[in-house]
Amino acid sequence: MYWGRYIMQYDHILIRYGEMALKGKNMKAFVLRLQENIQSKLQDYENVKVKRTQGRMFILLNGHDPEPIIAKCKYIFGIHSLSLAIKEENEPENIKAAALYALKKNTAAKTFKVTVKRINKAFPIRSQEFNQVVGRHLLLNTSDITVDVHRPDIEIKIEIRHEATYITSSVVQGAGGLPVGTSGKSLLLLSGGIDSPVAGYLAMKRGVQLEAIHFHSPPFTSERAKQKVLDLAKQLTHFGKSMQVHLVPFTKLQQEIFRQVPDGYAMTIMRRVMMQISEKICQDQSILSLTTGENLGQVASQTMESMHVINEVTNFPILRPLVAMDKTEIIDIAKRIGTFETSILPYEDCCTVFVPKSPKTKPKRDKANHFEAKTDFTKLMNEAIMEVETIKITSNENAYVDLF
Repeated sequence: MYWGRYIMQYDHILIRYGEMALKGKNMKAFVLRLQENIQSKLQDYENVKVKRTQGRMFILLNGHDPEPIIAKCKYIFGIHSLSLAIKEENEPENIKAAALYALKKNTAAKTFKVTVKRINKAFPIRSQEFNQVVGRHLLLNTSDITVDVHRPDIEIKIEIRHEATYITSSVVQGAGGLPVGTSGKSLLLLSGGIDSPVAGYLAMKRGVQLEAIHFHSPPFTSERAKQKVLDLAKQLTHFGKSMQVHLVPFTKLQQEIFRQVPDGYAMTIMRRVMMQISEKICQDQSILSLTTGENLGQVASQTMESMHVINEVTNFPILRPLVAMDKTEIIDIAKRIGTFETSILPYEDCCTVFVPKSPKTKPKRDKANHFEAKTDFTKLMNEAIMEVETIKITSNENAYVDLF
């Protein structure tokens, strides 16, 4: 459609916030981080810009195909929804023409509804009246299409803002949550199973920036098991930026624990040692918390009593996003975010290779301290920390899945 001096087209993507709108005086910091995250994700698109206005954010397409850009933005936490938009001057005739263009682009629609939101109160026609003006224009310039205000095939939304008017006709669901990087940094204990990647995903949804730590025990665990963890980390970077993975050689420590500690307490002591090493990595990397895939009651080390004993060795807060979920809920999320098939690959990690026959489900702190006092693991822990291998994982832009 030609109107005035230019060809009418969808030239913007309108981004709506969700929970961020409730942040009050802190909202600006959240919006700035979201803008930064979007611009970073779209850095390969020359001339695509991310702009802000009061209460909204827009991506200026500058001629780029919107579909791959929308597909990437669906993964960015902090975005409630997105819509392709036509930007118009605040002139009634221009807006009517754009609304007609949006309606005719959807050739399958048989019913429509017009919704006008007049943020700019200087616009001369009130919202309800302009609803009727635009609706009348659409009916006069189309055939075989009617108004349905309850369940329309297409809803033409018109936002009359101070700087311009934006016309949209569809809504794409976003990932929701808070922008990654607004809630501090956490160290994810990434085991390679189903649970920990899901815990990482949910922590990122709350604005947490992640690094990961993985304990491996060669030759009892294979290179394939290590690669599996790196692949899971790469899948998590779809929802944020790059991620550092700290690989801790755990063989000597694990063997010493299972030699010196009674079978029932070996798993508890092993988890306590992991927490102490993780805390040291946090201190070195200026990380504020730990995140685990623990799920209350799922295994022996995840009872309330076990968590109580394991927590004793660290003062860092431990985020447990899965603590109240059942396994089917966790699996559903894993499938939806694309980590499930990788997680179930049959490459064992150190926690599944060294499994005591009868682990204590209700360990005691005094007994755990007693067994640790008999054998000083400090030297082996320091050696493991000195030998940590850190790998930076960047996003695989070609491995997106359909979230919704």
